[in-house]
Amino acid sequence: MGKYLNMIDAAPAADKWPMVRELMMRERQPFFAEMQSERPVLQLPDDMVFITRYVDCTLVLNRWNDFGVDLYKPKQGDYFMAQDDTADHWRDKSIMKSILDFEDLPAMRKFVGERAASLLREGQGAIDAPQSLTRAVPVSLVQEFFGFQGSNPKKLIDWSYWNQQDAFHNQPFDRDVTPDPDHIVAERKRANIHLAFYIGRVLLKRVLQVKFGGDRQDSVSRLVRLSFSKGVKFPLKKVLFNAGGLLIGAVETTSHAVNNALAELLSRPDVLERAKAAAASPDPKDFDGFVFEALRFNPAFPYFFRTCHTPTTLGGGTPHAVEVKPGTTVIACTHAAMFDEAGYTDPPAFDSRRGLYQTFTLGYGHHECLGRAVASVMVPEIVRQVLLLPDIRQEGPIVYQGGVPEHYALRWAA
Repeated sequence: MGKYLNMIDAAPAADKWPMVRELMMRERQPFFAEMQSERPVLQLPDDMVFITRYVDCTLVLNRWNDFGVDLYKPKQGDYFMAQDDTADHWRDKSIMKSILDFEDLPAMRKFVGERAASLLREGQGAIDAPQSLTRAVPVSLVQEFFGFQGSNPKKLIDWSYWNQQDAFHNQPFDRDVTPDPDHIVAERKRANIHLAFYIGRVLLKRVLQVKFGGDRQDSVSRLVRLSFSKGVKFPLKKVLFNAGGLLIGAVETTSHAVNNALAELLSRPDVLERAKAAAASPDPKDFDGFVFEALRFNPAFPYFFRTCHTPTTLGGGTPHAVEVKPGTTVIACTHAAMFDEAGYTDPPAFDSRRGLYQTFTLGYGHHECLGRAVASVMVPEIVRQVLLLPDIRQEGPIVYQGGVPEHYALRWAA
């Protein structure tokens, strides 16, 4: 048995999952390789299972009736992303995808590039990326394209932050790294009260504009017109709820992904030079693969969690097969899955040709990120603007707080 499994097996029960999480972050590739070959289904205390193979991760994330998002419901209530195969999920996600028009992507990318470049010019050679760039740019996009014009950026960031903290970093299995879970819940509830009042005021304005012939094309206005049409079951309460979801999903996740991609590229001198050359190409899409591949190595979400509903065999076809029972929390380590030879050719190699769809960066299956199309242009464009700076460098590693990038000092020749 390998050294990692020896360490895990010898650890006290309460230390096993924290140890696995630390190994996943600090010694990722050798740890993943050992797990996939020797124990692809690792049973942990407190009815937890940790899986690393590509085939098992895709099985769990594809079979939503067998593995559900139960743990999101206490955090997100009736929001469709906290549901699996329900009428609300079916309808609401379809509506939200339809109002995020693909046709808007070139304009969004242009806007993001200009906004990022402006903020970087203001930095005059130095910037703390999370504080002054990677949250500020998606907030600006939310204001411009989603219908939040005239809002306070700091409040939008605050509302997104606490919702993301509670949903993704304040689960029962996070208790060893979350010093005050109740505080996070209280902050999320406070944020949502303020967010609901704010969106209520936005809706009042949009309702009047729509009724009196306004032709605004932001996301909230589209939702109001759809609600008024009575063509589908989508009352104004749904508009309010889902408009809030647009904000919550756009800011903190974008910031996390941008910082992680930058840190990975800036730590690879040979790749960095090729990425810089691609960033200067007339077609920015030549560059995007560098960002998506960087996120394969350094994802914002190294795992997704699901609750087992149906007895299911994982690790099938190996001597380590395990039947997972209902109620078990399954940690699908998609970070490991992206280095499984069963799913990837030469996984240790940095290959910018792989593209976004060969990763789990924006989720997978039924609960793939709603904003996939927007993120696919916004994240690489922010990174691209940074790499266009002369002599760009990092002044130390990302400082994470609460599981997300809070400080990351960048310098360049002004």
